[in-house]
Amino acid sequence: MVKTLMRSVREYKKSSILTPVFVTFEVILEVMIPLLMAKLIDYGIEAGNMQYILKMGAILVICCIVSLTFGALSGKYAAVASAGFAKNLRMDMYNKVQEYSFSNIDKFSAASIVTRLTTDITNIQNAYQMAIRVAVRSPIMLIFALFMAFQINSHLAPIFVIAIPILAVGLWLIIQNAKTIFERVFRTYDHLNNVVQENLHGIRVVKSFVREDHETEKFGKVSQTIYKDFSKAERILAFNAPLMQFCAYGCMLLISWLGAKLIVASGNNPAVGMTTGDLTSMFSYTMQILMSLMMFSMVFVMITISYASMERAVEILNEESDIHNPEHPISQVEDGSIVFENVSFRYGKNADKLCLDHINLNIPAGATVGIIGGTGSSKSTLVQLIPRLYDVSEGSVKVGGRDVREYDLETLRQQVAMVLQKNVLFSGTIKDNLRWGKEDATDEEMLHVCKLAQADDFIQTFPDRYDTYIEQGGTNVSGGQKQRLCIARALLKKPKILILDDSTSAVDTKTDAMIRKAFREEIPDTTNIIIAQRISSVEDADMILVLDDGKIDGVGTHAELLKENAIYREVYESQQKGGIEE
Repeated sequence: MVKTLMRSVREYKKSSILTPVFVTFEVILEVMIPLLMAKLIDYGIEAGNMQYILKMGAILVICCIVSLTFGALSGKYAAVASAGFAKNLRMDMYNKVQEYSFSNIDKFSAASIVTRLTTDITNIQNAYQMAIRVAVRSPIMLIFALFMAFQINSHLAPIFVIAIPILAVGLWLIIQNAKTIFERVFRTYDHLNNVVQENLHGIRVVKSFVREDHETEKFGKVSQTIYKDFSKAERILAFNAPLMQFCAYGCMLLISWLGAKLIVASGNNPAVGMTTGDLTSMFSYTMQILMSLMMFSMVFVMITISYASMERAVEILNEESDIHNPEHPISQVEDGSIVFENVSFRYGKNADKLCLDHINLNIPAGATVGIIGGTGSSKSTLVQLIPRLYDVSEGSVKVGGRDVREYDLETLRQQVAMVLQKNVLFSGTIKDNLRWGKEDATDEEMLHVCKLAQADDFIQTFPDRYDTYIEQGGTNVSGGQKQRLCIARALLKKPKILILDDSTSAVDTKTDAMIRKAFREEIPDTTNIIIAQRISSVEDADMILVLDDGKIDGVGTHAELLKENAIYREVYESQQKGGIEE
């Protein structure tokens, strides 16, 4: 896990190495200061030697300034290294998500990915900063201070050897109990983000049904769960401070008591005694040793909190896309012909039910194919196999006479334009959105495709026309306008296959007919696949496919299906009846 995360350090290795170097110099000087103060007391103050006091005082001031400088530099480089590491890690995770297939994205919820890219990355950043600074400082301080304590008085120093295991065992027990709770908290954060995201996406529905109180209550329950878990974890971690104080004050009491005895004894036998300066420095080393343990415990607490975050980040980085380019990919699609050979598909390897069951279909290049079927009949699933958004479970899908798994993914998807069921526009101008289809598209090209998609008429009514700003999610245009802009964007790719997945449902029948007419006249060589609920949207297609529960129930023209297919006839008659009544 650590090896995977460390790949994101990259250009910040220098800062990551300099931080512990400066920390080491800072600690060495800090450990020297109590020794210098002991000499100042014993040979300067008690002896009344003013010259020695001034000399040692100057050395102490210099040591403090240099130590402070090293500390500031270590803090600066630690901040640069941790912030840079977090930036790279966030980018690596985001890039990895971009490589995912639809099945990989289905594995992680959108809310979970957002949490991992925000809260989890922040936790990892804080842990990394402590790891390269505090986690280096603490053991070095502990070792050096212990060494100096034994040098000053080997009779008092064993007190620390007793205190350290007590503190270490106590910290280990605290961390083990808190770790499980923090792992649960981050899973709850995913749920919290999901509630917020769902509410914001459906805010118009919430308000129209006056369900604000229900949504507030739902959010409150999740928030309360996080509060309870965090409170429980923090209560466990709170034992850290009293345990530390118990060890610190216990050591100081023992050192004071035994040190006083040794000072008195030094009058009779200097070899076993100690000076006042030695006792003062022992107090300083006591605080340094115990503070180093305290800082070490803080590192462990931070790592405990961030451990779950690290696992979640590594899950994103280690997730391999189910769809890969072949070793020798084909880089050209000959034409828009499509063949389904005994195709079956299921979502997930362990899923029992087949979404598509032994589909056999042959669509010639340039044909217009309509797909009709009830909700859940796997219409969208069928067309998503063509640009290889999912891979078939059995059989094969061929485009231009070759299996889609033989193509370079980018080449294949450039030649298959898809207007999805959920139309998405991004914040930016209309031109910005259209250029998703072709980055270097000219104004003339954009005007042409917008006329084909019957979008130019309403664009011309906007004050800024093609420079009109589209709000996030396209909230400032209607559903029909959004659909037409998405169709125009797809047409800019000049694809060999165009798939409209119920993409004219918000368009009136007249405009729908005009769009289909424009397709027949302007892009006759493009294979058009139209998924629709309205018979009128597909009745003039060269071939109509009727899907029912993942199986082909009928294939033919409008006239043929009216005679031979009960499902198609039932849909047609219900829509005709509605039209007559209207």
